[in-house]
Amino acid sequence: MPILEKQPPQGRKALPKVPVPPLHQTLDMYMRCMRHLVPDQKFRDTQDIVEKFGKAGGIGEMLQRKLQERSDRTENWVYEYWLREMYLNNRLALPVNSSPVMVLPKQPFKDRKDSHRFAARLIAGVLEYKAMLDAGSLPVELARGQLSPGVQWDPLCMEQYSRIFSCYRRPGPKQDTLLDHKTCARAQSEYIIVACKNQFFVLDVAMKSRKLSEMELLTQLTRISKMAENAEERLPAMGLLTSDGRTEWAQARDILMKDATNRETLDAIERCVCVVCLDEPCGVEPTDSNRAKLILHGGGHDKNGANRWYDKPMQFIIGADGVCGVVCEHSPFEGIVLVQCTEYLVKYITESSSEAGAPASVSELPLPRRLQWKCSPQIQGLLASSADSLQRLVRNLDMDVHTFKSYGKEFIKKQRMSPDAFIQVALQLAFYKCNAREVPTYESASIRRFQQGRVDNIRSATPEALAFVRSMTDEQGLHTDSVRMSRLRDAIKAQTDFTVLAITGNGIDNHLLGLREIAQELGMDRPDIFKDETFLLSNQFILSTSQVPTTLDMFCCYGPVVANGYGACYNPQADNILFCVSSFRESTETSSAVFTRALDHSLLVMADLCSKNSTTSAANVATRPATASPARSTKLSKAAPPRGTPTKGK
Repeated sequence: MPILEKQPPQGRKALPKVPVPPLHQTLDMYMRCMRHLVPDQKFRDTQDIVEKFGKAGGIGEMLQRKLQERSDRTENWVYEYWLREMYLNNRLALPVNSSPVMVLPKQPFKDRKDSHRFAARLIAGVLEYKAMLDAGSLPVELARGQLSPGVQWDPLCMEQYSRIFSCYRRPGPKQDTLLDHKTCARAQSEYIIVACKNQFFVLDVAMKSRKLSEMELLTQLTRISKMAENAEERLPAMGLLTSDGRTEWAQARDILMKDATNRETLDAIERCVCVVCLDEPCGVEPTDSNRAKLILHGGGHDKNGANRWYDKPMQFIIGADGVCGVVCEHSPFEGIVLVQCTEYLVKYITESSSEAGAPASVSELPLPRRLQWKCSPQIQGLLASSADSLQRLVRNLDMDVHTFKSYGKEFIKKQRMSPDAFIQVALQLAFYKCNAREVPTYESASIRRFQQGRVDNIRSATPEALAFVRSMTDEQGLHTDSVRMSRLRDAIKAQTDFTVLAITGNGIDNHLLGLREIAQELGMDRPDIFKDETFLLSNQFILSTSQVPTTLDMFCCYGPVVANGYGACYNPQADNILFCVSSFRESTETSSAVFTRALDHSLLVMADLCSKNSTTSAANVATRPATASPARSTKLSKAAPPRGTPTKGK
């Protein structure tokens, strides 16, 4: 995780622009990434297409010039292209498919009042965090220096944080719109939306120019809970519409907008600070996997799936049964922003002392306002369709949250290897064990060292990783442990080198996207390189992975990005690694439980290989003549095997 800067904001220097990588560097890397993933003839066809695209005076060079011109006149040449491609053009439903979640430990609520107290304190923490954001006083994050020789730390772009509480993703028939109410003429009001029993309420968090105290917030939440129990005033569960496909939701919204009452309600939801969902007990065993699923999709329309409004960036889930978490609409910011905000709020809840002082009397507090809807028979039909779609998604999701306990990142560091690279290679080995092939793999790489930086892709399915996993699955015994260890180090180095390329703005995915989009803006026919079957395959990420580390007891998870793929989010700790593996039950090619078992075994055999190599190295040092360099001997000293890791020959 990044560290926090201690210098004041006024001492900060402007960040550099994300570079436009050299054209042939990207084309060469693209071919290297795909060579081992497609049949030989297909690769030769692609090679011809790429050579034609990149030839001197050709289309590629012209598009490269245009992309450089775009870079010269904008803060970040790829940001708008990337935002549309990754999120706004995506027509899939937000839950599971797009929105990651943070899952908190099960809370020990004794009764509903306890859950309301938790919610009140969380809201107070949100208001404090928002005040820091509004004042621009959030410390700048730093990452290890990569951009300039001799520079120990690089400052990171903090722009994403400004969008946590001000944005809203409005659905469109073909493309969504990311609204930022901080940039609108109308000031954003200080209120939140509380969802309770599928009803939506406006909770003003300020009164007479002061913020409500925790006690006052608790009073208002208790009122809302009682108002929601009134069956006579209960309205249709409109939140279901936001759980549907984006085109379907856009069409339903257009119908709703024809009525003035609905327009007012939708506007109120769009402009709120955040959504707090007071969930009903679900009656399921609160395992890590079950809690993850409940936060991802609410359990369906018959549980809490309608007690949501998925377009808002931050939805805080507080279940009466202690199932709590955060749902993040992903388009405004990355996972690290979600983690940092959530960890701040958890610390606020657990460490801050309750506010003292007399609260306003109940009669002085304005009654929370139930948002109204006008629901036509047509909307009723769309609600039924959305409910069915959500149930299919709930039935389809296969989630396995698993903690690998034999070792963690400290053991990997003792091998002088990057924990992230090591885990990525283990993911490749696990997939190969299950499918006997490598597939296009996505690992998010932060490019926040640059203005408006979001992410690029680390393509982890490298030729070196393939060579390693083949050596590890060789049943004929053709590869010695020495060869396997050498290939492991090669795979780790290749992964690390690609990571550095990506985080320094030299990844290939954003660059290829920019070239494609520039061609479209110029009104050109799509160049052959972007119509080629290999290019289309390269963007089918059957393995979609991300490291989301936390310092507190919580974890992040998300769904797969393709129907026959896996989502694999991991959280390496000192002595364990938590994995959240997701897939879809409808696919005959995937099984989350099978994959996690293969991942467990892969991590064990990789540790066994490292331990045997350390033993061999130590033995070689011991038999060396006494004149051997002491420094050399120290360098090769034996690393202790992890607790619980089997070691052959002992």
